[in-house]
Amino acid sequence: MKYLGIDYGTKRIGIAISDDGGEFAFPKGILNAQDAIVEIVSLCQKENVGAVVIGKSVASNGADNDIVPQTEKFKEKLSEVIKLPIFFQQESFSTVEAHRYQVDAGKRDDSAAAIILQRFLDTKKV
Repeated sequence: MKYLGIDYGTKRIGIAISDDGGEFAFPKGILNAQDAIVEIVSLCQKENVGAVVIGKSVASNGADNDIVPQTEKFKEKLSEVIKLPIFFQQESFSTVEAHRYQVDAGKRDDSAAAIILQRFLDTKKV
């Protein structure tokens, strides 16, 4: 099954996609937050995605960060228009880790989405 990964942000949303077997995640692109849901639905149909994984921002002490309520609203809106399972995956330090692969600021969101998605995929292998 193919998965779509999302690094949610209020301005930009990073997108990643897995291979058909759901083993490896790859950066796919960066969307403008205002148009994201329509583009995500289209991408899921075009790529035959079976499930969506959204990064959940958690502080180092385990508490939800300030953006979590917005991320949960985004998930609710997405679930109204797409009939796929939607999962949350902790995204701690994914942007920092993405910096190793993409050093240009403002272009790390899709790499962060790939890291989030890969973490999710790795938990499915256990």
